[in-house]
Amino acid sequence: MPDPSTYRPAPGTIPDTPGVYRFYDPSGRVIYVGKAKSLRQRLSSYFADLWTLHSRTQQMVTTASRVDWVTVGTEVEALQLEYNWIKAYDPRFNVRYRDDKSYPYLAVTLDEAYPRLQVMRGAKRKGVRYFGPYAHAWAIREVLDLLLRVFPARTCSSGVFKRAGQIGRPCLLGYIGKCSAPCVDRVSEAEHRQIVEGFCDFMAGRTDTMVRQLEREMYEASDQLDFERAARLRDDLGALRRAMEKQAVVLGDGTDADVVAFADDPLEAAVQVFHVRGGRVRGQRGWIVEKTEDLTPGDLVHHFCTQIYGSEAGADAADLPRELLVPELPADVDALADWLSRLRGSRVSIRVPQRGDKKTLAETVARNAGQALQQHKLRRAGDLSTRSKALEEIAEALSMSTAPLRIECYDISQIQGTDVVASMVVFEDGLSRKSEYRRFAINGATDDVSAISEVLRRRFARYLESKVEIDEAAEVDPSRPGIDPTTGRPRKFAYPPQLVVVDGGQPQVNAAAQVLLDLGIDDITICGLAKRLEEVWLPDDEFPVILPRASEGLYLLQRVRDEAHRFAITYHRQKRSKRMTTSTLDAVPGLGEIRRKALLRHFGSLKRMKAASLEEIAEVPGIGRRTAEAILAALNGDPLASARPPASHTSGAPGPEAAPSSSESSAAAAQEPGPGASHVETGAVLPRPFSREEAREEGRL
Repeated sequence: MPDPSTYRPAPGTIPDTPGVYRFYDPSGRVIYVGKAKSLRQRLSSYFADLWTLHSRTQQMVTTASRVDWVTVGTEVEALQLEYNWIKAYDPRFNVRYRDDKSYPYLAVTLDEAYPRLQVMRGAKRKGVRYFGPYAHAWAIREVLDLLLRVFPARTCSSGVFKRAGQIGRPCLLGYIGKCSAPCVDRVSEAEHRQIVEGFCDFMAGRTDTMVRQLEREMYEASDQLDFERAARLRDDLGALRRAMEKQAVVLGDGTDADVVAFADDPLEAAVQVFHVRGGRVRGQRGWIVEKTEDLTPGDLVHHFCTQIYGSEAGADAADLPRELLVPELPADVDALADWLSRLRGSRVSIRVPQRGDKKTLAETVARNAGQALQQHKLRRAGDLSTRSKALEEIAEALSMSTAPLRIECYDISQIQGTDVVASMVVFEDGLSRKSEYRRFAINGATDDVSAISEVLRRRFARYLESKVEIDEAAEVDPSRPGIDPTTGRPRKFAYPPQLVVVDGGQPQVNAAAQVLLDLGIDDITICGLAKRLEEVWLPDDEFPVILPRASEGLYLLQRVRDEAHRFAITYHRQKRSKRMTTSTLDAVPGLGEIRRKALLRHFGSLKRMKAASLEEIAEVPGIGRRTAEAILAALNGDPLASARPPASHTSGAPGPEAAPSSSESSAAAAQEPGPGASHVETGAVLPRPFSREEAREEGRL
């Protein structure tokens, strides 16, 4: 086990001031970022007796090879710098907030001309307003189904919206009154946006105003004896009230707050947060995080605020609440509150609820966190120890000096030498790291052995180039050696694996080993996993390594191999489908991809294009009359359309001189297209084929 004392800074060189520090592994990758009010006290704690440290901290300090730091003036500056570095480097030993599931939001695309209401998951983007998160997507659809009676806004996709406009007929929702049908101009763009803004106001909590307005309109319609409209408004009012019942009031004072609670053990912590807006619980969210060190609830609050609110505030500062209710105040609560206030643009308070409804709600959130941790343990019992055991078994079986913290696996996918592709998947600490996945298109290789050689040569040649770039960047900016200055992201292929796995047996393994030998790389272990008997092959070994069928190490290698196979075959299918996709328009000479797209944009479908007249097709930019004739001939099944170019004359049927009478005249016609062939791509002008009558006159039949 590496000794942290080999890179421990001299005690007198560490400043006793606020700052941010980074631990690096031997390849120069940042593996941990932290902040401290006193750098001297914090860093000294990492170099205490190893057996007194937290298990994850032990792994971190024994993986690292050096540490550096940057001093700052205040704790707020330290918070900002820590957040920026965690976002830039994505250190694997930092607390990572991964959702225990993917939560859906009710999103309103305000950045579109006709905003759309939809269920949306994933990262937030600018110009979209979000409500939630919700526990289930069906809950959003249920609320939408109720509210579309009152707010008939668009919910269809861009393709459906465009198609309805082209055919002049709305979808089913437009006929049953749950969409105002802006696609067919039943309402104007301004009227539709007004409907959407009313929906957003209702979802934001301004419900009383909407209810009073509908009641007033209902009574006015009744007084005017317009009972049909009054009944419709009555039903709308009932729909609004049913939607409001689904979001019960928990705090009666219009509180705008997030209530956070934690449940933890020595290795992991479950985090739950309830979003309260306007006194109502608008959504709930949860995470399971791995603890890098012995963290108190206050420390967990610090990590939660910097990672969750720091990343989300960039997309929508309105997501930050006015009040944050937590189980324990962090040591840097004042600096944290100032930093969040800057992000929100107004004051954010952080406090512990002491009594009343807020304390009761905090206890409810804490119970949810405890149940989430218990369920996670039941689902993944022994998972952390299992992954560690698997890595140790692999290291022992392959005679590696240390456990392979980064594993790369390569697989080839092809059909008889066509559409040859390769995949590279990455596992770190026994878990997949999908942001590091890569795929390769292979040219010139006809079998798996040559394809493996090519992809490994490309990958590790790029690694050697990145290594030189990192060394040069370290001289310019020692604080960001692993970050590409042009993109601001970690450099591709910059970090080497400890273990390379190839899908195959001895031939593939020997080919991979030869590539690394040619490149002068001798510190990476290579093995292959053969599918038939799940044998592990090493370079130049006559017999494979046989791992027990119940071995955790074998299970991990199988998961890595299967993931590489899935990633490779997905890419292969994409390429094959793209190559095999053909269209009727592909047979029209001189009609390139750009003009085909222009035609489809104009008409919307081949069916409408086939029904169009010659003049309508010729009106499309870039399409002349002769090209339009060829298009109609192809669409109507003319067997000669694929060979007949647009005519090179401007009037009437072709005269006798147009028919070639010899191979020389045919070649001349192919080399010298007439003026009418201006729309024909290079090489597309072909001699017109003989008809049977012309051939008979020429004596060929």
